[in-house]
Amino acid sequence: MIRTAKAEDLTAITELALLLWPDHEWNELKEEMAEILSDKNAVFFLALTDGAPVGFAQCQIRFDYVEGTRSSPVGYLEGIFVDEKQRNKGIAKELLRCCESWSKENGCTEFASDCELDNTDSLQFHLKTGFEEANRIICFRKGL
Repeated sequence: MIRTAKAEDLTAITELALLLWPDHEWNELKEEMAEILSDKNAVFFLALTDGAPVGFAQCQIRFDYVEGTRSSPVGYLEGIFVDEKQRNKGIAKELLRCCESWSKENGCTEFASDCELDNTDSLQFHLKTGFEEANRIICFRKGL
């Protein structure tokens, strides 16, 4: 079952998000997830199996330029995660469908996402679910 996440799902979302983004600290991530939950231009979808959270997708509407798109606003898949034991059951595809439908309902005609250059699992997921690669970039930084 997939449903829109609510404020009372904050802990479950944070736990799943920590598995996706393990370099974050629990409290920092929980604060960020709470802020996103209250944003009308963002949504979390929560996947449940036997009542237990097993995956989530975070989607937002972006009004700034999104690489490879021609319109604004654009629905954007900010993150998607399914517990390893629950993978290859179509859960991620269904989470993505929910994000796409929500974006369309909110006036978007395009949907976008990104992944790290070395994240081949994410790249394959995106390609298998109908995304086309728009660009590849390498970002730089320098301390001053």
